[in-house]
Amino acid sequence: MELLDVKYDLGTEQNKRRISNIEGFASLIKELKERELTEEVIEVLNKHIELINSLSGNIKKLNRQVSKSKLIIFQTLDRKMRIVPKNAYRNRWLAIGMVVFGMPMGAAYGVSMGNMAFIGVGIPIGMVFGMAIGARMDKKAAKEGRQLKFEVS
Repeated sequence: MELLDVKYDLGTEQNKRRISNIEGFASLIKELKERELTEEVIEVLNKHIELINSLSGNIKKLNRQVSKSKLIIFQTLDRKMRIVPKNAYRNRWLAIGMVVFGMPMGAAYGVSMGNMAFIGVGIPIGMVFGMAIGARMDKKAAKEGRQLKFEVS
């Protein structure tokens, strides 16, 4: 099975953000065509490409659907094939680091100082720890060839 082409008609649309979102989706599909994907993943991708192709008349609906489809495609690629966009792990671990590392460190510091107002001190420290872990995971994914050239904005 082969990936379908993205066909969209922007008409007289002048909004650069909407245009870049749709063109970004097309470049994502173009990049995925160069990779070896499983039949199950190709089926999901083709379903969303067909949906995008069918909505080419209404630019607002098309743009909304493109955003939803990109999210589902990234989730499918991550779950089924462990393929992630650039900085996916860094962004994920930034939040995890704040909660898992930062809050307990801040609470411990606040208790030791006798003033719980210092609980917020640990949050940026946890954020840095999380970003470091995520960056290391991103580097590993790139080394293994599991990282897309595409970055989620």
